[in-house]
Amino acid sequence: MIGPSIKIKGEVTGDEDLHIQGRVEGTINLQAHEVVVGESGEVFADVNARTIKIDGKVDGDITASEIVIISRLGNVRGNIVAPRVTLEDGGIFKGSIDMDPGESAAKAPRPVAKEPASIGQADTKPQLDLKSG
Repeated sequence: MIGPSIKIKGEVTGDEDLHIQGRVEGTINLQAHEVVVGESGEVFADVNARTIKIDGKVDGDITASEIVIISRLGNVRGNIVAPRVTLEDGGIFKGSIDMDPGESAAKAPRPVAKEPASIGQADTKPQLDLKSG
């Protein structure tokens, strides 16, 4: 826990959940864990975690592998990338939300690109190469 009187500048990493009541500037990278920004918490950082709950203030981009929750007390300025996002009534948010993160978006174009290429190749070979000889 980062208490109300604690101020941190730099990169925060680790292997456990984090509860922030103080001030953090920089980056927070706890990909497999939960980050909670408490009511008195102020985060001026990009945050990357499994789940992120915001009751305080966050100014930075947020990436979660599971869910982002902005409570009625939360205030977020930045972009969110997560498969699930909850904005409670009264919560403040300014930015964009991407609920189709990288993996599923990257996989979709590949089959579409392969199909026309294989159809085009199949049509080309029988037309000239096999019938000419």
